[in-house]
Order: sequence, then structure tokens, then C-alpha cells
Amino acid sequence: MSMNNCLTKCVSFVRTRKFISTAVVALALSAGSLAVQAEEGFTSLFNGKDLTGWKYFGNKGGEYLAKDGLIVCTKNSHGNLLTEAEYSDFVLRLEFKLEPDGNNGVAIRVPFGGAELTYTGVEIQILDDKAPMHANIKPWQFNGSVYGIVPAQNGTPMIGKWNKEEITCVGRHYKVVLNGKVIVDADLNDVHDAAVIRQHPGFLRDRGHIGFLGHANHVEFRNIRIKELTGKTVASNNTVFKAKWEEGAGVQMQEVPAAGGDNVAPKGFVRLFNGKDLTGWKGLVANPPKRAKMSPEELSKEQVKADKHMQEHWKAMNGEIVFDGKGDSLCTLKDYGDFELLVDWKIPAKGDSGIYLRGSPQVQIWEAHSPGQFNPVDGSGGLYNNEKNPRHALKVADKPVGEWNHFRIVMVGEKVHVFLNGELVVRDTTLENYWERDKPIYPMGQIELQNHGGPLWFKNVYIREIPSK
Repeated sequence: MSMNNCLTKCVSFVRTRKFISTAVVALALSAGSLAVQAEEGFTSLFNGKDLTGWKYFGNKGGEYLAKDGLIVCTKNSHGNLLTEAEYSDFVLRLEFKLEPDGNNGVAIRVPFGGAELTYTGVEIQILDDKAPMHANIKPWQFNGSVYGIVPAQNGTPMIGKWNKEEITCVGRHYKVVLNGKVIVDADLNDVHDAAVIRQHPGFLRDRGHIGFLGHANHVEFRNIRIKELTGKTVASNNTVFKAKWEEGAGVQMQEVPAAGGDNVAPKGFVRLFNGKDLTGWKGLVANPPKRAKMSPEELSKEQVKADKHMQEHWKAMNGEIVFDGKGDSLCTLKDYGDFELLVDWKIPAKGDSGIYLRGSPQVQIWEAHSPGQFNPVDGSGGLYNNEKNPRHALKVADKPVGEWNHFRIVMVGEKVHVFLNGELVVRDTTLENYWERDKPIYPMGQIELQNHGGPLWFKNVYIREIPSK
């Protein structure tokens, strides 16, 4: 064989080998991509090319990169990369790779932008927890932990290799699986530590953004996809599939009515209004100091009068508590200490109301948008009667007149969080004792729906008592 023929065949052989190798790699990548796409019900959150659908919040020059099919947090980044979309109940799957000493976190149900997302939302820790620099970390700082709340069990990641993680969130139930092993399986309603509840109001959120929380370390992410567990409507029978968590069975989908569904308590809560009548409620008798001075006989006599007066002005109508604008406040029969309270409310233009906690004013309700009502605009949710502590809402989150608003109110000790329509408007603020300014707020007391002489509407009133640790 001539030298030229030999060279020609060698070159042809090399090209063939290169083509085959390239084809094999491409096929492998395609197969991997197809494997991800083939997961039933999952949607990719990253297109592999750019950060469409994501938004960066943080230091200039620390922006995350889309590179070679990866999302990359650079060593310059102290910022956060969040999805533009919000999510409620879901299964999130992703892969991450850490360098030695690496640190990041998966943001869960966080607000859009802002600071302290670890506390105003939830962070699932990503950390080289065996690095010498992390030798003295707390149990709830180890990789995979619900940061500051629930420690992971044996969740140390591989360093320099790809780790596969699955995070399932159904209501307050969090399950984290790392490389095929369950490292967190917890119901956050079991968290009763007042210090944790005060520091981490974000775990109370039921909806928010997903993302990554930078800590000035190079961390890579890929194959980020999500399966939402709510909102799938079945047109044939007008129902919606909604996720619930069952012990021993995990995520189960149940059908609930697509319309209505009011006054049905969420898991862990007890309804205070049954949607039909005012069972469990009573009329208002004076105030806490005055009631304390009454004899049992006097209090009973006054309660009969108050109940009769209450029944004239407060009614249960069409699944709502309706007030005609003429009476006193409506009170729970039972007293409460530490609790989480859910209330939907609606008021007319320039309306005014409030929620008394432990018989004391108040989480403010008023209509913020009418011209001339407030200057500057002041939203509902603030602890209006405070004198020494903050009394105004952190932001205006009220809906327009005629629409329902939703409160989530958490009280532990003398401290209060308030969420209005999903926005944190009061954070870890002392509720002062309006009745006896020289004393702290009472440890127990009734819940009251207050009025200021105008019509009011309430529904979906639920409470979850929080045991003292």
C-alpha cells in the first residue's frame, strides 16, 4: 500500500472514530435530556441556554451565569436567583455540584427580592458540611437541613461530583431526598419553639418563589424541574386535585370542589366558624380588667345580655359572618394563648374593623385606597394601638374594595407576625397591653372581630393552637 493511501485510510479512520465518539456523547446527552423530560408531570425551570424565567437580586458583578447547560453561582455572588413564577405545593428535582468549602441554598416559597430570604421564606441548606471551616456549625446548618428549623440526618453531599436532590413540599410537610436517601421528613406544624417561630416567619408561607441563595462560592446546578401538586381541574365533575400528606403513604392527591370549599379547615387547624350559625361565639362583655372584677354571677348575667345584643346584629349568611354595623364586637367562647389564626375579611369603602388578640386591640383592618382616606396610604395589618412598638404595616397589601382579604396571624408570647394576602406586613412585633399599659399582654384571652359602626363580612376563620415548648 502506498504511503498516500495509508495516510488517507488513517485520516478516514480517525474521523470515523471522532464522529462515532461525538455521536455517542450527543446520544448520551440526548438520552439524559429525554429521561428528564419523560418524568410525568414535571416541567423544566431552566432551558439550558439562558436565565429566561429567572431574576437576580444581589450585588453587581455577582450575577448567576447560564453556561454549558448549567446555572452557575460565581465566587463573586452574594445574591439570589429566583424564579419569576410562584409555587405552592410541589416536588422539586435538581442536581448540584459543590467545590470544597462550598455554600449555597435552595430558596423555597420566598418573597420576590428583598433581604433575609432564609427567614422570610425557607432555605434548604447546600453546604460542604465536612469542611474544616464548618466544624462548629449547628445541627440545623448541615447540608439538606431546613435551615434554622429542622436538622437533616446524614445529609453530607459529595464534593466535586453531581448530587441529586428532591424536595417535596405539601402544606407544612417537607421531605428532602439526597442521592436516593431521605434526610428530612418533617411537619413544620410540629415546630413549637417560640424563638424559631419568631425568627422564621417565612415557614408559615404557603406560596412563593423558588431559587438559589448565593454565599460567595462557586456552585453549579442542572436538570432543575418541578411538578406542581395543586390546581389541576377535572372539567367533567368540576373538581380540583389537591395534594395532602398522609403518614406512611406520602403525597396523596385528593379531589375537592373547584368552587366553594369555604369554611373547611386546613390540616392542623380547627374552624371557628362552621359556615351555618354562630356556634362557638358570644357577645362582648366590657373589657378584660372589668370582666376580671365581676363575680361569676355578675359575669353570667351580663353575658346573657351581650349574647342577645350580639344575635341582633351578627348573622351567619351564605357561609359568611355578616355584621349590620350596629352592635358590639363578636367574641370566641374559648380563650387562646399562642396560636396561628386565619381569617378572610371584606369591608366597604372607608370601612374600619380589627382583630383583637387575647381580648386586646388590635390587628388593624381598614380600607386604604379611597381618596382622602390616608396620606400617606396606610395598609391593614398593623398593631394600631401600640405606643412604644411599631404600629403601622410594613407595606400596603390590601385588595380593592369589594374583594376578600386574607390574614394569617401568628402570636407567640407577646410577639406577633401578620401576613396580609401572602405579604408579611408585621414581623415579630410586641403587642402592647392597651387596657393596662404598665403590664405585658395577657397570656390568654378571647379572639374578637371588632367593628367601628359599619357593615363587615368574615369567613374561613380557623385557628391552630401552638403548645408552649
